[in-house]
Amino acid sequence: MSESDSNETSERLDDPEFGPWLAQASILVIDDEPGMRNFLLKTLGPRCKLIDEAENTLEASRKLDQQHFDVVILDNIMPKVNGLDWLAEQRAAGFFSDVILVTAYADLDTAINALRVGVVDFVLKPFRSNQLLNSIARCLDRSRLQRENDVLRHQMNFPPYQVYLRNNIIGQSTATEKVRAMIGRVAPISTSVLLTGPSGTGKEVAARSIHSLSNRADKLFVPINCGAIPADMIESELFGHMKGAFTGANRTREGLLLHAQGGTIFLDEIAEMPYHLQSKLLRVLEDRRVRPVGSERELPFDARFIFATNADLEQRVADGAFRADLFFRINVVQIQLPPLKERGNDVLELAALFMREAAQQIGMPPLEIDDHVRSYLLRYDWPGNIRELRNFIERAIILGSFPEESERSPTLREQPGGQSLAEIEKRHILAVLREVGGDREEAARRLGISRKTIDRKCVSWNG
Repeated sequence: MSESDSNETSERLDDPEFGPWLAQASILVIDDEPGMRNFLLKTLGPRCKLIDEAENTLEASRKLDQQHFDVVILDNIMPKVNGLDWLAEQRAAGFFSDVILVTAYADLDTAINALRVGVVDFVLKPFRSNQLLNSIARCLDRSRLQRENDVLRHQMNFPPYQVYLRNNIIGQSTATEKVRAMIGRVAPISTSVLLTGPSGTGKEVAARSIHSLSNRADKLFVPINCGAIPADMIESELFGHMKGAFTGANRTREGLLLHAQGGTIFLDEIAEMPYHLQSKLLRVLEDRRVRPVGSERELPFDARFIFATNADLEQRVADGAFRADLFFRINVVQIQLPPLKERGNDVLELAALFMREAAQQIGMPPLEIDDHVRSYLLRYDWPGNIRELRNFIERAIILGSFPEESERSPTLREQPGGQSLAEIEKRHILAVLREVGGDREEAARRLGISRKTIDRKCVSWNG
């Protein structure tokens, strides 16, 4: 990016008067008057991400097939085809963007026809630039809120544990640090990522972390559980549909994929996607275009894809249950999420976090995690991984105590020799440090803890 481009971007981002989304918006101006197009380009160009123009509806149709626009500013009175007739044709073919009608004629018939074909707002000529900018800001806010509501409504079908950690990868073990390093490496680029690992290891958390560290963080993160949507609904949920496309399709609807325009799509349990839809998903990945059910048009589409599965996809391919070409297309970068039993002391950090959060959510007092419980947490295998740990903590809060087997679990200080947990920990860390000649980085790797933890321990012991 040149210095002038950088300055222009800074100017766009420093213009908060018309809302936070204008600087990231793409806008198409359709008007047959060169003077009006020039005025709108000069007004909007410095404030939005992309601005383009069309002098007639034929040129506009071509540009809509090539590029997604968040808002279209449409003049009504134009040669050959007027704006509203053209918009009606576009809506029928599968066009979802917000449209602002610019007109000098504010009669009732025009207003009624405009509402019927999906015009979101009107700007009457002559107008001041602030009137148009406020109208665009309202459109962007409305569209963003509607999409966020749709995504949240979809997420209400998910169990609550799937969003408990938000964007944070918790833990300092070597296995966790390796995952964190991989996430930091792939986040800035838009390549597809495949997250693998047993159920409950935090694949959605990893996906949210990738999104939050990417240049798409200001756009929507859309999580979709392929195994949670009925097979007869998944196509319309993902790709959207036109009114009348099938029984019960009473209105045109934008799909979840298009909700993620410019952002990130997380397709969880990708192995559960019906075979007949896998080819359609492959086309989306290759062509970056989405065709709603019943539509004649493929819509330009840009989003980053993150996939997740706890299944062996290579075996699914060998069994004929998963397309080989789709597998190779999504398996660009693979990140393996480790089971909880391989993450060392991370279980203690996670348990403490869950205790605070669950107690607050339930509205009951937290329980003390004493040495007996800590010993149990460290020794147990956690076949359900992080999900099982969360349920374990939540159940204990509700019942007011931990299970008997955890409260009776022998602590390290009760082991032969009568040494305390802290003493055994100190002796073990110092022994490993001697083995590696004082190399704290290598000792941390062998112990499954972070270098910072060893530094902190050594300072406390020397003190």
